[in-house]
Amino acid sequence: MSIRNWEVMQIPLENGQFLEGDLSSSGDSSGFAILCVHGWGSYRGGEKVAAMHDACARRGWTCASFDFRGHGRSSGTMLDLRASGLLNDLDAIATALSRRGIHRLGLFGSSMGGFASSWYAIRRPERVSGLALLAPAFRFLTNRWDCLSEQEREQWRTTGRMRFRNAFLDVELSYDLVHEIDLFPLDELYARWMHPTLIFHGMADATVPYSISLDMIDRVPTPNVELRLIKDGDHRLTIHKRMIAESICQFFEDKRYSAGVTPDYMI
Repeated sequence: MSIRNWEVMQIPLENGQFLEGDLSSSGDSSGFAILCVHGWGSYRGGEKVAAMHDACARRGWTCASFDFRGHGRSSGTMLDLRASGLLNDLDAIATALSRRGIHRLGLFGSSMGGFASSWYAIRRPERVSGLALLAPAFRFLTNRWDCLSEQEREQWRTTGRMRFRNAFLDVELSYDLVHEIDLFPLDELYARWMHPTLIFHGMADATVPYSISLDMIDRVPTPNVELRLIKDGDHRLTIHKRMIAESICQFFEDKRYSAGVTPDYMI
């Protein structure tokens, strides 16, 4: 294995905000990197991300992982969370990496990171060579809204914030998060899907049911989408991290030198 360089990067944003992330490489000159995109309430230092850095290191590939704003060591709070903000963060990361000669990304998105990666791929297709998704929360915005009663929805509208709790998080979210629902229609996401995609989903996932991924497979126009179901897999899929990382690298093996997709409407 060649010498591995590890760098902590900080990307400045407007209004004094910033993104912090890690870049590991061995002098790879392919112009390709796997970018790990974490889930809601997670951060770039999780076990699945570490497994991906290790898998890339064994191949001499470049791997990057960043904290979204409001997560990890990046600036901001969870109240700042917006779908548009996630895409802006990904665009800032892609731009910063392009200045280092990395022009094609394999996006490795987990849960909310799968939502963000998918939308980024259809809006900036020229930057993305393919998608590898874990338990993708394609309905990240609508699920927040649909689980509430009318009284709770009105309270959220009126106060501008709502408290959400699960096994891992206890946070307040701004109403502006769901105010963007109409900007991210699921039908548009599926209709414009064009990138090669590999999805892993646990059949014991109680957070994002695997039926969500089955529905996606049925509705996207491209045939180049593969879904692998893990019977004992929960939402996090941590115990399968090494198998998943190796499988994703195999998936990206023939896509490292492929340019991003340019759809007809951009020609």
